[in-house]
Amino acid sequence: MSNEGAGPVEWPVVVRVPVEPVEAAMEADAVDAAARHSGVAVRGPLFGVAAQSEDDGRRWRVAVEVTHGCPQQARDALNSRFWFRAKDEAKDRAERRALLAAVARLESECVDELTVLDTRYRVVRAEEYAAVDEHGDIETPRPTDPEPLNPDWSRGAGTRSPRVDDGLVLDPDAPVSPLQAAERLTLRSLTYSGARYPGPVLEDSARALESHPDVMLMPAAFLIVERSGAEPWSPGSSLHATAHDARRTLAFALTWMEPRTRGLIPYDAERDVDAHTVVAENTSPAVAELAEFAAAADRLRAGRCNEIKVGSTVSRIARARRLLRWGPDGPEGPRPSDINTHAPQALHPRLDEDGTVHFDDPAQDEDSS
Repeated sequence: MSNEGAGPVEWPVVVRVPVEPVEAAMEADAVDAAARHSGVAVRGPLFGVAAQSEDDGRRWRVAVEVTHGCPQQARDALNSRFWFRAKDEAKDRAERRALLAAVARLESECVDELTVLDTRYRVVRAEEYAAVDEHGDIETPRPTDPEPLNPDWSRGAGTRSPRVDDGLVLDPDAPVSPLQAAERLTLRSLTYSGARYPGPVLEDSARALESHPDVMLMPAAFLIVERSGAEPWSPGSSLHATAHDARRTLAFALTWMEPRTRGLIPYDAERDVDAHTVVAENTSPAVAELAEFAAAADRLRAGRCNEIKVGSTVSRIARARRLLRWGPDGPEGPRPSDINTHAPQALHPRLDEDGTVHFDDPAQDEDSS
């Protein structure tokens, strides 16, 4: 990626100096982090859906979290939300009919923008990146990042955890702190560069500087990254709203998923069987290896631990950032060079305008055959 080549852009940024103690602490924390991690590593695009109603002004609201790997995954998520809204929340046949018309389009078209019940929906594109230090090490959670007062390590606790981008409002006119303003201004000129990118990708990236000259910084999210030996860091999970959620995912992987993947615990074992229970029984020939996984998970649970090593693999809780490019008409949508992993398709049984689900609809069976 490159930060060079962009001319001046007349997009004002409103700066508000933090005065409240918590805000001041977060700004000081951000200044310290910027001094330690002055580089940027870009992972690539993520996609979601933003919505705008008539009374939103220039603001947009995140309707589908901006965490999906391709535009079609975001369209599919919007498809499902419209279908379930039509099934469970529609007030009358007219509202359900409008929602189902949107579902029908999303089942057959790569549509990136549509208006449903006076609300405008757009598939949006964000760039995921992370701050890195001079050695290429990725930034870990900051002391002022949100953490639960009473960490819950139980399985299934994710249903009670905040969702990424839940309730997020994208407001280009909202005041930002001095460091946020500096980061936003610096990243306005961020673009792809280098021979490893295909020509169409480079052309779309350069074009975006003109069509969407400003950027909107999204709240930090967290994920697991891994590496063995001198290999570069690679993603080991999806994005989480808090660092604790990422740690809990890592603890589950260490005690439950990884032992099964490596054949240390049979896949058909009872669900509550994990490294801890097998070590406690002390009857398995793999008890020594499982004890290492269990001990690593215990270190995670002992405090705000952000890095553990098992064998030759280091796992780290990384702090990820995302930026949306922003133009006169709002956030950037998918670029022509962005790749979809699959085509639009029907995701649910046919639902009629009276709210009846037809599980054995012949037309649905023909479409899926």
